[in-house]
Amino acid sequence: MDIRCVNSLVLAYLGDAVYEEYIRDFLIKKKINKVNDLQKESINYVSAKRQAYFLDKMLDSDFFNEDEISVIKRARNAKSHANPKGCSVIEYKKATAIEALIGYLKLSNRMDRIDEVMNYIVEELC
Repeated sequence: MDIRCVNSLVLAYLGDAVYEEYIRDFLIKKKINKVNDLQKESINYVSAKRQAYFLDKMLDSDFFNEDEISVIKRARNAKSHANPKGCSVIEYKKATAIEALIGYLKLSNRMDRIDEVMNYIVEELC
C-alpha cells in the first residue's frame, strides 16, 4: 500500500485513535485515578483547540521534516463535511492535520517518531 495515497481523513481517523490512546496512557501513568479527573485533564491535550495550538508551536520550531509537512498540508486542506464544535474551522483543520500525521506515521511503522511528536506535546504542558 502506498501510504502517500491514503485519504488524509482516513489517516486522521487512525491518528485520532493513536493520539487518544497515547494521552490516556500518559495520564494514567501520572497516577490520576478518577475517570472524571482523567476526562478533565485529557481536554488539555485532545481538544481541537489544543491540537491546533500544539501543531502551530511545532511548525514554528521547525519540528517537522519535509515529508511530514507535506502530509500536514494535505490533511489541513482536505475537504471535510464535519461541523466543528467548540472551535473554529481553522483550528479543526489543524487538529485534523496533526491527527493525519500521526496516522501516516503509524501506517509507516514509525512509532519512534510518534513518540517524539507525542513527547513534545505532553512536555509542553508539564
